[in-house]
Amino acid sequence: MHINVIQAILIGFLYFLCQSGTPWLTAFMGNYVRQPLVNGAIVGLIMGDPVQGLIIGSAINLPFIGVIMVGSTMPTDSALAGIVGTALALASGASPEVAVSMAVPIGLLGNLLWTVHMTKNCIFVHMMDKAAETGDVKRMNFLHVWPPQITTAFLMTIPVALVVYFGADVAKTAIDSLSGMPLHMLEVIGGVLPAVGIGMTLRMLMSKKSVILFFLLGFLMVTYQGFSMIVVALFAIIIAYFYTDLSSKRTGE
Repeated sequence: MHINVIQAILIGFLYFLCQSGTPWLTAFMGNYVRQPLVNGAIVGLIMGDPVQGLIIGSAINLPFIGVIMVGSTMPTDSALAGIVGTALALASGASPEVAVSMAVPIGLLGNLLWTVHMTKNCIFVHMMDKAAETGDVKRMNFLHVWPPQITTAFLMTIPVALVVYFGADVAKTAIDSLSGMPLHMLEVIGGVLPAVGIGMTLRMLMSKKSVILFFLLGFLMVTYQGFSMIVVALFAIIIAYFYTDLSSKRTGE
C-alpha cells in the first residue's frame, strides 16, 4: 500500500492533534485520540483500510495500556507508536504482531519530540511573563494559544509526515528481507509485548480488591461462557453505573 503526500500530511497532522493541550480537540478528547486503538483506526481510514487499521492499532494499544502521562512527563509516546506503527504496518503489509515490535521503539523515540515540544513552550511562558509585567492581557492570550500551536504543528506534523512517506518503502523492504525465522521472531516478540501492558494494568487493579473481582468476573464470562467482548463491555457499563451510584450514596456524596 502506497502512502501519498496528502495522506502523509494528514497522518502527521493527526499526531499534532494527539498532543495534550491542543484547543482543537481539547486535552480531554486528545487523551482518547492518543490511544493507538483510536488513532490506528483513523490512520486506516486515511489510508483506505479502517478495519485493518483498527486491528493493528488495537494490537499496538496493548503494550501501552498501562502507560499514563503524569504532568508533563511520559515514559513512552503511545500516540506516535500507534500512528507511525499502524501507517508503516499497513504500507508494508506487516502483521499486527510485527507492527507491535515496530511500534514499541517508535514510542521511545517520541520522547525526544515531546522534550523538544515542552522545552520550546518555555520560551513563550517567559514572553508571557514580560507581557504580564506590563498588564498586556491581549498579548498574553495571543502568546498562550497561537505561537505554541503553530510551532507545535510544524514540530509534530512535518517529521511524522516525512517518516511515513519515505519510510513506507523502507519498512516494506525490511519486512521482505526479514522473511523466515527473523520475521517469525518479531511476531513472537510482538505477541509477548502486550502481556507487559496487561501486567501493568493488573498491578493497578490489584490495589483494590473490589476492582480485581470485576476483572475476574469479566474473564470468567469470556473464558467459560463464551460471551463476546461487546457483551461483557455492556455488562461492565451497567455494573459500573450501579456500583458508582451505590458507592456515592454510601459515602453521602
